[in-house]
Amino acid sequence: MKGIIMQKKTKLFLGGAMMALMLFLSGCARKATTTGHLKPPTGFFYGSIYKYFGIPIQHLMNWLAGLLGGSGNAYGWAIIIITFVVRLILLPLMLNQSKKMTEQQEKMRVLQPQLNLIQEQQKKATTTEEKSQLSSLMMQVYQKNGTSMMPSLGCLTLIIQLPIFSGLYMAIEYSAKISASHFFGFNLGKSSLTITIVATLFYLAQGYLSMYHMAPEQKKQMQTTLLMSPLITFFISLFAPAGLALYFLVGGIIIVIQQAITTFIITPQIKRRIDANLKEHPVVEVVTPETFAHPDVTPNSTADNGSAGTAKESQAEISHEENRKRNAGKQQHHPHA
Repeated sequence: MKGIIMQKKTKLFLGGAMMALMLFLSGCARKATTTGHLKPPTGFFYGSIYKYFGIPIQHLMNWLAGLLGGSGNAYGWAIIIITFVVRLILLPLMLNQSKKMTEQQEKMRVLQPQLNLIQEQQKKATTTEEKSQLSSLMMQVYQKNGTSMMPSLGCLTLIIQLPIFSGLYMAIEYSAKISASHFFGFNLGKSSLTITIVATLFYLAQGYLSMYHMAPEQKKQMQTTLLMSPLITFFISLFAPAGLALYFLVGGIIIVIQQAITTFIITPQIKRRIDANLKEHPVVEVVTPETFAHPDVTPNSTADNGSAGTAKESQAEISHEENRKRNAGKQQHHPHA
């Protein structure tokens, strides 16, 4: 369906943008490499990211590490605190998005039989006119049942986080002290396959939980979209410093907790509310199996023919009534002998 396709395209686009950004940032690091140290970038693009995001996060990490003792695992804990604060700020927005997406999925569930009928006909449609009529029918199914074809922007939180993890990446790369620090044996300045795999598993778990209440058809349609987040996490963390992978790992833990709340508390409440609403306001049936019972007749032509037929029948009834009255009048003027 169009809403799901648009959602997939949006996430694919944002995933590609995130990957491209990481390639830009890593390319910047390679060009800046000198004899064993990394020089901060000075160009307009990289220099601006470093100036407005990298340096402030660097100062914040140094300050937090100082509060935590300044040695040992201090910088790792600083990253965890930053991640927690960012996720806490984003929590109301993420819960609101989860609520809207769940409501949309539940509404889609009750409209699915009608949408399936239209989708089957779309596969058979050969002319532009037929496709246009079927698209119009699909719009009617959504509009008459108070549902939007446009999905809620579930990637908004990813967009908001782009400056954060871009700045975190540069803060680690261009600080000799931070990049040389360790967190429970992991060098925060070098990539870590272990942290990468663990972070990816949390995002896979989140995707699995998000599909818990979905119908099998919806699960099949959403699988590719829900794999995007784990794949993006894996590839970025695989080539980024372990400090950035730690950011994703902690974020993954928090998002699994949030998804569990959505799946086992929010979703059942929404389902009960929608089911109660359906009792008072049943689904408007725009199409039924009978709508497409005659393959040569389109829904619009059926409606037009039906209207024309009704008009002809009404006209015939009027003519019949007039003839009957006329004959009755003649009988009164010329009685039988």
